[in-house]
Amino acid sequence: MGQMSPRQREPGREPEAVPEVYTPDYHLTPDAPVWAASHLHTDSGPWAVSLHAGLEVGVVLSGQEDIQLGDSLIRALPGDVWLCSMSEPHRYRVVAPGTRNLVVVFLPSFLGEEMLGDVPWLALFAAPPAERPRASPEMRGRLLGVAEDIEREVSPQGEGWQSMVRLDLLRLLLHLGREWKHGSGAAPGERSNLGRIMPALQLLQERVPTQITRREAADACGLGPSRFTMLFGESMGVSFTTFRRRTRLAFAANLLLTTDLPVEQVAERAGLSDASHLHHSFVREYGCTPGQYRKQAQMPRVERPDSSATRGRGPNVSRREGPAGR
Repeated sequence: MGQMSPRQREPGREPEAVPEVYTPDYHLTPDAPVWAASHLHTDSGPWAVSLHAGLEVGVVLSGQEDIQLGDSLIRALPGDVWLCSMSEPHRYRVVAPGTRNLVVVFLPSFLGEEMLGDVPWLALFAAPPAERPRASPEMRGRLLGVAEDIEREVSPQGEGWQSMVRLDLLRLLLHLGREWKHGSGAAPGERSNLGRIMPALQLLQERVPTQITRREAADACGLGPSRFTMLFGESMGVSFTTFRRRTRLAFAANLLLTTDLPVEQVAERAGLSDASHLHHSFVREYGCTPGQYRKQAQMPRVERPDSSATRGRGPNVSRREGPAGR
């Protein structure tokens, strides 16, 4: 559904306030490929930008939340689902006080080469935002039930919780995929090519500051450059060049949050040419400058008193209360 971009303004309107920015406090690795959390938002709030390198599945459990992906706006009610690809700029705002949501962020390896009937699961994320599957009114109840099953698994973590989350996540995506019109995504009967491009994804994550060329990425996958370009675009929904740029910006965003480095050094460490390049890339992708991001990103968060998810169990699962969203 086409909507006005968050960075476009009608003539005569006041400039939109710079959005708050939130980056989850986790680090996905091959040994810890999934992060999940339920959130209770006590108040409504302004638009906030969410930045992370993993794929995201979100479900509204109660209340209402708006999610914007590019020019596509989702007004999410209980049982509605949104899908975000890796390092894809997106933003959200809580519309109704007391809204609860569930967010799962994960690496592609978490679901591997599974198929949703005749469609690779990654095709749901690779489609343009406006063409990604949405929950029908009849489907919301089923999706809400699956999301609540995931919530019960992630807090507190029990034995085999990741396996249960994986199965429930596939179940949720299968419900979405059943009614999905494939559009420009993978055609029925097509096998997943995730395994063929996975070495390139790992190379980019491991060597973010390095200028990984298309040929180097293709060689890592054992493919020719042309074949690699085609398979990467089909699998991820964006070109290798775009994905590489977004990965670097996500890395730069993390440096802005976790270090006191000047913007010039952040740009250098992220493999960008200079501070001006980082500035313009941030404004284009996220609607704010690096300085604004660093200033506004630290948002207060309050743990639930009875939460055991974040005590002694690592950074990959939590249950949060307060204004922070992802």
